[in-house]
Amino acid sequence: MPLYVKELFKSYGSTVAVRGISFTAEEGKVFGLLGPNGAGKTTTLKIISTVLRPDSGSVFLNTIDIINMAESAREFLAYVPEDAGTYRNLTGYEHLEFSATVYARNRDEYKAFLEDGIRIADLGDKIYEKTKSYSKGMKRRLQIARALMVKPKLAVLDEPTAGIDVFHAINIRNLIKDFAKKNSSIVIVSSHNMFEVEKLCDEIGIINEGVLLRTGPIKEIKGDNSDLEEVFMKLAKGGQIDKSVR
Repeated sequence: MPLYVKELFKSYGSTVAVRGISFTAEEGKVFGLLGPNGAGKTTTLKIISTVLRPDSGSVFLNTIDIINMAESAREFLAYVPEDAGTYRNLTGYEHLEFSATVYARNRDEYKAFLEDGIRIADLGDKIYEKTKSYSKGMKRRLQIARALMVKPKLAVLDEPTAGIDVFHAINIRNLIKDFAKKNSSIVIVSSHNMFEVEKLCDEIGIINEGVLLRTGPIKEIKGDNSDLEEVFMKLAKGGQIDKSVR
C-alpha cells in the first residue's frame, strides 16, 4: 500500500507554502521530510493527513484518494501534529483507553492496543496521573503512543521527538522504525534535525521554500558528502530541484 504524493500546491493568501511537491513512500519504511522551519513540511503533512486541502495535486494511499475520500482515508491513518495537546484533566491511561475504544474492533484488540500504548509511552506510574502534571516530553511520548498503538497503515508524525530528552528520543526513533517494518506501515516524519533524520529514515525528501529539492535513500543523497547538512546547503544554494516522482 504505497503512498503517492503528486504535484501538491498550497497557498495562504499571497504566500505559496508548497510548490509542486511529489514523492512516493513505500510500506515498511520511514520517509522523512527534511528542511528548516517554514520550508513547507507541516503544510505537506497536513495535506497528507486530511487536515488541509491543497489548491491542486493529489495524494493516494494505494487506491484511496486521500484528498477526495478523506473519511475513508482516516480509518487507515494517524496524525501527530508538532503542537498536539492533551486533555489536561485526563490521565495518560485514559487518553490511551479512549483511543483503544475508538479503534478496536473487539475486546482482544482493545486490550492489545492498550498494552502497546502503555509500553510505547513508557511513563511508568505517571501513566495514571493527569496530563496537566506532564512535561512536554511526557506529553509527546503519550501522543506518539496513541498514534502507533492502533497500528495505522499510514502514520504521519510532525517533529516526533520535539521536547523529548536524548534517552527517550533514541527509544522513540527505534520504536518508529520497528513499527514500520513489523506492521508493513508507512511512516512519514518531518524534522529540521538532520542528525535525527539520518538515524530514523530510510528515504528522505529535502525541502526548502516549499520546493522539494531532492528525494531518495539517504546513502544515495549523501554521496561523498560528510553529512546531510552539507548536502542541504549545496542543494539550497544551487537551487537544484528533483522533478522525478519516486
